[in-house]
Amino acid sequence: MHGYLIDMDGVIHRGSEPIPGAAEFIGSLQDRGVPYLFLTNNSTYTPLDVVVKLQKFGIEAGAEHVYTSALATAEFVHQQRPGGTAFVIGEGGLLSALNNVNYAINRDSPDYVIVGEGRVLNYELAERAHRLIAGGAQLISTNSDTWCPTDSGPRPGCGAIVALLEAATGRTAYHVGKPNPFMMRAARKRLELRTSEVIMIGDTMNTDIRGAAELGFQSILVLTGSSTRETLDEYPFSPTRVVESIGELAAEELMTVGPR
Repeated sequence: MHGYLIDMDGVIHRGSEPIPGAAEFIGSLQDRGVPYLFLTNNSTYTPLDVVVKLQKFGIEAGAEHVYTSALATAEFVHQQRPGGTAFVIGEGGLLSALNNVNYAINRDSPDYVIVGEGRVLNYELAERAHRLIAGGAQLISTNSDTWCPTDSGPRPGCGAIVALLEAATGRTAYHVGKPNPFMMRAARKRLELRTSEVIMIGDTMNTDIRGAAELGFQSILVLTGSSTRETLDEYPFSPTRVVESIGELAAEELMTVGPR
């Protein structure tokens, strides 16, 4: 038995364009009953939002097949301080995840300041967050990614936004998303598999492959995203395997199950 944790941007799609073979690969997993979970550091969207996006790429999946850094962050703070409150710099996916674990939004004296992906940052929010952290709120971020790819080009990511608050307050944020073992372990539990049975497919050495290495998962690096063969030697950890794209894996799966 084995199952897959699958990153999205750079693996399944690039911006708004699907990567050839992605739909066929997921379809083959579904045909064979292989457990899989889409694992994304993007906290902007709810699982249902992600499902609708996947449909545009020809992939039919349920919300139970999506685990975001927003869900992991909500799970983390709920475990640490059940029924707490948070001041949030982020969008709907993060707010929804927090509400689902009975976390209220508090602009005056929250337990946490939580920073996620999105385009909502302004100076007023940064100023209030600074004062709340100085007043004792703990600083959490959904992930440490400093930039995000878009169809129009790169934009600052969650890690860049939270770096502003770290510099201003002198406090260090706790990043919940990949490669944090908290998110990776929670994802494995959702697959109901042992460590040796999990394969992480990703395009980023510092998040996907590092997280897999630290948890003892197998890993497959695809070269359709941010990593290249030339940069592999820069890291002290390595993927189990390197492929050009998920299309290469799809071809192997289709040889196993036959054409759909």
